[in-house]
Amino acid sequence: MPVDRILPTADAADLIELTREIAARELAPRVDEAERTGSPPRDTFRTLGRAGLLSLAYPEEFGGGGQPYEVYLQVVEELATVWMSVAIGVSVHSLTAYPIDHFGTDEQRRALLPDILDGETLGGYCLSEREAGSDIASMRTRAVLADDGSATLSGTKSWISHAAHADYYTTFARTDDTGGKGLSCFVVPAGAAGVSFGSPERKMGLAGDPVAEVHFDKVALDPDRMIGERGQGMQIALAALDAGRLGIAAAATGLAQSALSLAASYASERKQFGQSIASFEGMAFLLADMEAATTSARATYLHAARLKDAGRPYSKQAAVAKLIATDAAMRVTTDAVQVLGGAGYTQDFPAERFMREAKVTQIFEGTNQIQRLVISRHLLRELTQ
Repeated sequence: MPVDRILPTADAADLIELTREIAARELAPRVDEAERTGSPPRDTFRTLGRAGLLSLAYPEEFGGGGQPYEVYLQVVEELATVWMSVAIGVSVHSLTAYPIDHFGTDEQRRALLPDILDGETLGGYCLSEREAGSDIASMRTRAVLADDGSATLSGTKSWISHAAHADYYTTFARTDDTGGKGLSCFVVPAGAAGVSFGSPERKMGLAGDPVAEVHFDKVALDPDRMIGERGQGMQIALAALDAGRLGIAAAATGLAQSALSLAASYASERKQFGQSIASFEGMAFLLADMEAATTSARATYLHAARLKDAGRPYSKQAAVAKLIATDAAMRVTTDAVQVLGGAGYTQDFPAERFMREAKVTQIFEGTNQIQRLVISRHLLRELTQ
């Protein structure tokens, strides 16, 4: 069931319709087989890029769409209703471009952004490590800087989407030992000597989004591969994560919407005791709670996006949106399995896949426990101002 959206412009409404058309034509026929076999849809990102759907929130000067962030996020939600792995991939790809756009030089933006935004190059975001997940400041990957600004990068990043399939990796590394202030940001070409990859992780869901370790073994980087200033990496990473969390919130909302639509349709058609199971109060109330959770998730991410579009602080609201939307996705997809009963526990219906896909949304881009920490710190700081 399509969501009835209120969009800021007629162009934005056209973009949503375009997204729905591409999703129905290009994504829907492939999703089941690709998720069963773990086939990454690399060509899909080129299709989305050429349609202008990867560049929506970026400046037109560099090939972007110049659209509000709330429009981009609703496109991500629409993609997620059909294929969650693609929606997550779009969010990750956008995350890799954020440091270049917001902290790079004009020369770096002109050199890198056009191919990124039209889907000709696909990005990976290399922040996490096995021993540095939520604790970013403890990362061990190191870049040794020469006097001319070139760098030699060594270390291993973990849980990286698009690993071995991306064309570049937006990477954070230690450039000195002053804790969080000692991190810097680099864009590493996938074909650089010394870049290699681990075996794909055997995940419980999102098989179409390959995840693996990325190894850097004395990778030589030219001076123009550093984004921002030396030691600015923590600031860049946290700013990018605020935007990225909204991408995850939008994708989680789309996943919840898809599970809700499946459950409502099934409950309306499934007959027991001479009537549809949707007519029983217990089932009707469960569906109502699923609708309320999904609608609430959508409202929280749109509120945060509108603050971002207005140039106002939105870190707390991004954490709220990520927390609410991903918890909603987990609850709604689990309830969808319950609505379908025994059928929901089989692979004949996608409900069980939706539930498996929802779980990781509570983990990546900062676990929901970390979101609660972020929210509480912002709240208590506001009380003292």
